[in-house]
Amino acid sequence: MKFVVSSTELLSRLQSVSRVISSKNTLPILDNFLFQIQEGTLTITASDLETTMRTRLTLDNVDGEGVIAIDAKRLTDILKEFPEQPLIFEINSDTMAIDILSDNGKFSVMGQSGMEYPEMQRLNDGNTTSISMPGNTFLKGILKTLFATADDELRPVMNGISVTVAPQGATFAASDAHKLVRYRNQNISCNNNASFILAKKPANMLKNILAKEEGDIQLQFDEKNAYFIMKDYEMICRLVDGQYPNYETIIPTNNPNKLTITRADLVNTLKRVSVFASQASNLIKLELRNSQVTVSAQDIDFSISAYEKIGAQYDGEEMSIGFKSAFLIEILNAITSENVVMELSDPSRAGIILPLEKESDQEDELMLLMPMMIND
Repeated sequence: MKFVVSSTELLSRLQSVSRVISSKNTLPILDNFLFQIQEGTLTITASDLETTMRTRLTLDNVDGEGVIAIDAKRLTDILKEFPEQPLIFEINSDTMAIDILSDNGKFSVMGQSGMEYPEMQRLNDGNTTSISMPGNTFLKGILKTLFATADDELRPVMNGISVTVAPQGATFAASDAHKLVRYRNQNISCNNNASFILAKKPANMLKNILAKEEGDIQLQFDEKNAYFIMKDYEMICRLVDGQYPNYETIIPTNNPNKLTITRADLVNTLKRVSVFASQASNLIKLELRNSQVTVSAQDIDFSISAYEKIGAQYDGEEMSIGFKSAFLIEILNAITSENVVMELSDPSRAGIILPLEKESDQEDELMLLMPMMIND
């Protein structure tokens, strides 16, 4: 078996799929890429049993067909050191010896039988939901919510993104019990109502792949797995088992106090002032008045403090409310609008943060952050 492939194109594909490989694989074969040559196409597979990713490369110069497993780390490390050039792979299917020929040398490694590699998971044909949608729309749903997922061993459903599809659109949601993000988009729709919880690892994989993809993608899912078909990649992943909490019930509906402020100004002020916050609590205080916000922080243990005033529009009762600055900065960074609106009811209830300018009438995003107790 012999084929020629671009060094940089192969490295790019390997780096994309290699992110799925776990450092603690239960099966040694999963430390390898699976290379399969069939009908002039090279298919490369990587898996950790729960998530499997596959990419295909059309080859112009190929002789023979077959399958072999190649050590993922060693192959990636070799390719990183090559400038752009064609590489010749010569594979002996009997001895599993692999020779990689470059312009100036030869690199020999040993492969393993590809027959030991686990097969890709399959969907339940009798209970599968199928959707076609713009890849950049699904990517946006991930980007808006992924940062708000939890790391909670006791409640694994909180560690993923809740995706609900319906005829009127799709809703992405994530929460770690401190912050909540809900993003809706009408450009993704389904004939029936269905939902799943996408785990954090495959969500991160999709984030990296979809950023390079153009056009529509296909999504199929059943009660256990989701299957994503893209232009150059496909991925099947195990879904998080369980029911996502009804997050709509914790979103306060009566919020008479409204702050409108330039997002970048607030973020930059928070970054400066939070340097003076207690390392234990990361607490910052917002004092809301008619035409300004005062952002303050202090660390009593080190006798340091800071405050900074920002011009803003505030409609409501004068109020002081505390937040964890790192969470508030994360939320503001996830919003692309130039100005944001913060809706509040009182200092003990969650604050809602919304973009003032929507990117599209098809979209709707809401961020929620729980307050912290202020010791005046």
